[in-house]
Amino acid sequence: MHADAEHAVGRKATISREDLLAAALKLIGPHRSVSTLSLREVAREAGIAPNSFYRQFRDMDELAVALIDLAGRSLRKIVGEARQRATTDRSIIRGSVEAFMEQVRADDKLLHVLLREGTVGSDAFKQAVDRELSFFEEELRVDLIRLNASQGIALREPALVAKAITRLVFAMGATAMDLPPEKDPDLIRQLTLMVRMIIAGSRTLAGEPAISPDSRS
Repeated sequence: MHADAEHAVGRKATISREDLLAAALKLIGPHRSVSTLSLREVAREAGIAPNSFYRQFRDMDELAVALIDLAGRSLRKIVGEARQRATTDRSIIRGSVEAFMEQVRADDKLLHVLLREGTVGSDAFKQAVDRELSFFEEELRVDLIRLNASQGIALREPALVAKAITRLVFAMGATAMDLPPEKDPDLIRQLTLMVRMIIAGSRTLAGEPAISPDSRS
C-alpha cells in the first residue's frame, strides 16, 4: 500500500479543538514559534486530513490565538495559587516569581507560546498576548490593593504598579528562556528585588501630594 494511503487509513474520523492544540504544542519548542507552523504540519501531527482542520479553526491564526489564551489561563492559575498561599507582600512576591520561573524551566510549551508570540508573532498574536497580560495585571492589581489595605498601606496608582510588575516579569522570563538554569537563582533574586522596588516606590509616592499636570517647576 502506498505510504499516503496508509497514512489516510490511520487518520482520525473526528478531531476536537483540544486535539489540534495538543498537536500544535508537540511541534513547537524554544526555537520554533507557533507562527512558523503550517496547517498541513498540524493536521499531519493530529492524524487528520487538512480539510478536517477547518471544522475547528478558520485558519492557523485562530489556532495560535487559542493557544495563547490557553497559555494565559494556565499560567494565571499557577501564579494565582502561589499568591493565595502567601500571607505577606514579601512572600507573595518571592513565591510568585519562583512559581513563574519554575514554569519557564518545566518545558512548559504553553508558557513559551505566551513569551514568544508577543514578540515574533503576527499582530493578531501580539494582541492576544497583550490581552492575556491585561488579565494578569487586573488580578495582580486586586491582590496588591487587598494586601496593602490589610496592612493599612496606600499605593499610588495600583493599576500602573501591576502593569509595571507584569511587563517586567514577562520580559525577564523571555530572557531566562535563553539562559542556562544555573542563572535562575540570581534572576529570581534580581526580579524579586525589582518588584519590591516598584511597590516601595508606589507606597512612597502615595504619601506625597499629587502633582498637577498644569503645575510648573
